[in-house]
Amino acid sequence: MKIKVLSLMFLLLGFTSCLKNQADGVQVLDVATYEKKMTQPDVQLVDVRTPEEFSQGHIENAVNIDFMADDFDAKVVSLDKEKPVMVYCKSGGRSAKASARLKELGFKTITDLEGGITNWTSEEKPTVK
Repeated sequence: MKIKVLSLMFLLLGFTSCLKNQADGVQVLDVATYEKKMTQPDVQLVDVRTPEEFSQGHIENAVNIDFMADDFDAKVVSLDKEKPVMVYCKSGGRSAKASARLKELGFKTITDLEGGITNWTSEEKPTVK
């Protein structure tokens, strides 16, 4: 009985966290789901780490727009607000902030990689330099 109750509590907790992510307009996806979504047409993949971090290895086809740089807003205007934007950073902190900023700037579909490139590489997914 206790196992059923605990299982139900974890299920509800997971469900409410998904609702929060969708309510703020940003989807946070695990590595496998993120990787599948990257193959959809018109996806704009953005690495929001520093240029130095980006040069050490990034997901193929990602563009580097440093969230911490003063010109972040100026650079993201080159992206199409109507097309899906997928962001990631090292572990998820900066990409969460970047996602919120993109939402404020009017981007419609924003997806964040849970755990960032750290999770990506821990699952032995490829990176390029």
